[in-house]
Amino acid sequence: MTNEQLTDADADSVIRELERLRKSGERVATSSFARFPVMAQMMDLQERVSLDGNKQNAWKVARSPDGVPVVARLHPLIEQSAGAALSWRKDMLLEIEIAVRLGKELPVKATPYQRSDILDAIATVHLGAEMVWTVLLEAGKVSFPLYMVDRLGNDGYVLGPDLGREFLEPSSTPALSIRSGSDSIFDAPAKHATGDVLTWLLDYANLTERPADLLKAGTLVTTGTLCGAIPLKQGGQFDIDMAGAPAFNFSLT
Repeated sequence: MTNEQLTDADADSVIRELERLRKSGERVATSSFARFPVMAQMMDLQERVSLDGNKQNAWKVARSPDGVPVVARLHPLIEQSAGAALSWRKDMLLEIEIAVRLGKELPVKATPYQRSDILDAIATVHLGAEMVWTVLLEAGKVSFPLYMVDRLGNDGYVLGPDLGREFLEPSSTPALSIRSGSDSIFDAPAKHATGDVLTWLLDYANLTERPADLLKAGTLVTTGTLCGAIPLKQGGQFDIDMAGAPAFNFSLT
């Protein structure tokens, strides 16, 4: 296995294999891929992987092991109000997050954005649930660019109720409980890995090499887990209770 710029033929081979594995539900060791993409290729290849249904302008923000801001498309995206149900897979993980929808564009620019600029661009705030499942047994530990092409493991997102802007404050650590049927699977304060849910969005907005039009008005961005990654042993109904937020539930079938 190599970690060099992929030729077009090698890139097509990687994409076809990711599509096959996603469709079959099979997970494999990263070493089963003969070649890996490099960081410069990962966004282009991610967008070439076919997805069922319409792509929406919805993204997750994160940070690579080297500290580089990255994004991956959320798909499928469904809304709680539409009767939220997604498919469950063995080895699926759940992350409860805060998502924001931009009311105005954050174009690439030479001078850095400040946190206040991000706040000013946000139109609405939501509670959301991300389903995480990747074809790679090691996730991004062996080849982060390949994991990135697999959309950082995104396997669907449920957009939940509107939240007040107070949930964007770094001091906000509301009590969060998650139930799977009658079982409690999380009960602790909600806390982002950086202590501020806007950190990774701000970092990405300040990335000059990003696509110029990705953070346009109407874009939905989910900001990172508040509860770690919770293994889901089975499907069913999940009830999310976060202090100060409306009730939120969804189903995995």
